[in-house]
Amino acid sequence: MSDAPTATALPFRDDELADFLVRTSRTFALAIPLLDEPLRREVGLGYLLLRVADTLEDAAPWTRDERREALAAFEALLQEKPGTDAGALSREWLSRRPSENAGYLDLLARTPTLLASLDALRPEAGAILRHFVLKTVQGMGQVLAGASEDGLLKLGSLQSLRDYCYIVAGLVGELLTELFVLDPRLALYAPNLRSLAPLFGEGLQLVNILKDARQDRKEGRVWLPDGVQLQDVEQLAGQDLIAAARYVRSLFLAGAPRDMLAFTTLPLLLAQATLELLVRDGAGAKVSRAVVTAQMMTLHAALERGTLPEAVEALAGPMPGGP
Repeated sequence: MSDAPTATALPFRDDELADFLVRTSRTFALAIPLLDEPLRREVGLGYLLLRVADTLEDAAPWTRDERREALAAFEALLQEKPGTDAGALSREWLSRRPSENAGYLDLLARTPTLLASLDALRPEAGAILRHFVLKTVQGMGQVLAGASEDGLLKLGSLQSLRDYCYIVAGLVGELLTELFVLDPRLALYAPNLRSLAPLFGEGLQLVNILKDARQDRKEGRVWLPDGVQLQDVEQLAGQDLIAAARYVRSLFLAGAPRDMLAFTTLPLLLAQATLELLVRDGAGAKVSRAVVTAQMMTLHAALERGTLPEAVEALAGPMPGGP
C-alpha cells in the first residue's frame, strides 16, 4: 500500500481497481463491470473518488469542523494546489480513523494512487471527473456547515433533502451523462439526457435513504426531515424513477452501446424493486440475492433481443413525440 506523493504514485492496475469496487460498493460493484473500456475505468475511478469524499463527510468519530477541514484538503488535492501532499494527508486522515470499514480505510491510504489514476485518463474524461467530484466535495462542505459541532446532521425540509440528494447523487448523474455524451452517437439526445440525469441520481439516492434510514439515524444522520410524510418521499422517489426509465429509453433510442444500457438499467431495476419492498415492508427492506440475479438475467435477455426490459418500458410510459 503506497503512501507516496501523487507525483510518484502509479495508477491503479485493473485488478486493483476492480478489487476496491467490490470492497467499497454494492450496486456499483455489479454495474460498473458491465461497462467496456475506457468507460469502465473512468466510471470506476469516479466512484472511488466520491467514496473518499463520502468517507470524509460521514466520519462519525470526527467533529463537524474536522470533517470540513478534511473535505477542504481533498478539494485542494483535486485542484492540484501547490504544496498539497496526498500521501501526507491520507496518513493524517488514517491516524484519526474516520471509519471502521476496512475497505474505506484502505482506499484512503491509496489516495495518491487514485489521483495518479485520474491524471492518466484521457484528458476530456479526466476533466469531467475532476469538475464534478470537486462540485460534490464543495457541496458536502456546505451541507456540513449546518451540522452541530459534534457532526450531527439533520435536514429540515423536503427541499433540503432534495438539495442534499443533488449534491451526492444528482451531480453523479450529470458526471456520468457527460462521459456518455462524449460518444457522438448520443449528440441528438444529449439535451434530454442532461435534463433527466439529476432526477435519475435523486431517485437512486432517495431509495438508499429510505432503505438505510434506521442505520443512518444511529450514526447521527437524519436525512428524512421531521414533519415530512414518509409517503411523500416514497412518491418523490417513484416519480424520479420514472424519469430514470425515460433516461434509459433515451439512451436506447439514441443507439447507445449495450454496455452503457446495461450499466444504467441495472441500478434502475434494483431501485424499483427495492422501493416496492420499502413501501410494503418499511425501512431496512432490501432485495434478496435471488432477486438481483433474476433482474440481471431479465436485463441481459432483453438486451440480447435488442429491447429494454418490459419493466423499464412500463415505467417510462408512452413514447414522447420526439427525442
